[in-house]
Amino acid sequence: MIQDIAPHSLRNEYDPAAVPSPGEWVLFVRGQEVGVRRVDGATATFEFPQVGADVPPEGMTYLFSLDGAPIWLAPDSGCAEVPRGFELVHNRVLRMEGRGPRELMYVVYTAVHLGGWYASHRYCGTCGTPTRHHDSQRALVCPACGRVVFPRLNPAVIVCVQDPKRNKIVLTRYAAGRYAPIDALVAGFVEIGETIEDCVRREVREELGIEVKNISYYKSQPWGVAGDVLSGYWCEVDGDPTLHMDASELGRAVWAGPDEIPGQPDDLSLTNEMMCLWRDTHRSFS
Repeated sequence: MIQDIAPHSLRNEYDPAAVPSPGEWVLFVRGQEVGVRRVDGATATFEFPQVGADVPPEGMTYLFSLDGAPIWLAPDSGCAEVPRGFELVHNRVLRMEGRGPRELMYVVYTAVHLGGWYASHRYCGTCGTPTRHHDSQRALVCPACGRVVFPRLNPAVIVCVQDPKRNKIVLTRYAAGRYAPIDALVAGFVEIGETIEDCVRREVREELGIEVKNISYYKSQPWGVAGDVLSGYWCEVDGDPTLHMDASELGRAVWAGPDEIPGQPDDLSLTNEMMCLWRDTHRSFS
């Protein structure tokens, strides 16, 4: 999955004492786009702007570190022009092009999450005063009313629905135009006042029109481009397995056996890991 970057290490602790140094990476984030320079060679990859060579060091915000090297958010990142020789590229394009080692994609996904949070909290949501950085924490503070805002995490679920009697799981694809046309599993955000298990039941009911039982947890994953922390769950169909797909959300929903699961083009996602694990073992996980 995207966070499995060993022997590399991404450390997300905020460091208020860090100071930009020449050669460190600077991230320009605008929505889902990140400023990069594509590099074509034996292996297609991409590069980020650097402190000093491409961007002056003033006004930057510390994001996190990769292998001990600090990485920075450009000043006014959502509005600033990227340096000459770089371009804003959607993270999905970088993923579909298969560019760069996994640790670079992890940097991109996490920077999109934090960059979007900083951009959307430049002013206090209570009184409208411009916010400032907290002295010691990853937070923004309103100097007028004292409100403190921390980065937001959106809990969401990935659900592998199984039919052990027929040795099949449900594969889905999103409705046309929403995402790349690749196989996926049922997914959705946890609502206010809802347990994660109830979210699993509701999302399956809404998207597939069936009920499920024997819900069990698998593992989790950060997915920064949606501000998510994803929790993966196994479950089994309860009763009639006939699918009644929600066409506003999905373009495809089918029961598929092991030989009908090609997997996604890369191994970055929790969805792909769960699909392929079931495919390669042919057994129920609930």
